[in-house]
Amino acid sequence: MKRLSIIVPCYNEEPALHLFFDVLKQEVGKMSIEVEYIFVNDGSKDKTLQILKEIKENNPKCDMKIINFSRNFGKEAGMLAGLKESTGDYVVLMDADLQDPPHLLKEMLRQLEIEGYDSVATYRVDRKGEPPVRSFFARKFYQLINNISDVTIIDGARDYRMMSRVMVDSITSLSEYHRFSKGIFAWVGFNTKYMEFENIERIAGETKWSFWKLVRYAIEGIVAFTTAPLRLSIFFGFVVSFFAFFYMIFVIFKAMLYGDPVAGYPSMLTIILFLGGIQLLSIGVLGEYLAKTYMEVKRRPNYIIKDRY
Repeated sequence: MKRLSIIVPCYNEEPALHLFFDVLKQEVGKMSIEVEYIFVNDGSKDKTLQILKEIKENNPKCDMKIINFSRNFGKEAGMLAGLKESTGDYVVLMDADLQDPPHLLKEMLRQLEIEGYDSVATYRVDRKGEPPVRSFFARKFYQLINNISDVTIIDGARDYRMMSRVMVDSITSLSEYHRFSKGIFAWVGFNTKYMEFENIERIAGETKWSFWKLVRYAIEGIVAFTTAPLRLSIFFGFVVSFFAFFYMIFVIFKAMLYGDPVAGYPSMLTIILFLGGIQLLSIGVLGEYLAKTYMEVKRRPNYIIKDRY
């Protein structure tokens, strides 16, 4: 019989875990497949690890692994650890807050087994319950990265997806330190089916993704999958130099004709400030790429496992 690995990264999910596992177990019971559960405790500060141990103890017939990190390394590290630990013919990633509907698992598996897809991914058709500002910037991010990079990421795409073993092995073979999984899923290719669902609010607890964390994550995604910002800096430099050259000629002829070299201080100051801003922007872009390169060449591990249960 085929085997399915269910990977659930957890960070401070104490209020949701019991209900999540009950719903998940009920849906899994409707499927004709062996299942292994892989829970990754990503340095939680609440009782997440204790509850995971209780769930494992209360369900001795379930094949369950608990991976406990030495500290919080982030969701990307949790997903990677789960993928590397998985042994199933099929592997699915999902969150513990029930925003990834477990009732889709049966159909996702059918698409892989019968329809022949390598991956079944999900995306939200709406952002109900999200702050308008956050939704606006999220949509703009997807538009931007799809226009400047070689990968295509569906607006509203979730990390919730089921994959074949060959696709999982392809993903884990990528050794980069700064990981942007949505981009990696698209970059490795494979035949992917997308399933839509309406946005579901968390069953308990609070989101771990603040607005600024999402901004940082978006920047990592852009830097990881495109060098367009570097080319944009070159474009700005060319345009500014072009206009600066003609402005220099204008100033020279004006001084020759009118003999008034002191006038124009405000406009000159404006131009200097503008050029300074362009330079700082370009240096910042270069610094971002240099910082990512610096972290990559260190070859630090993406995570450290403290213990297993």
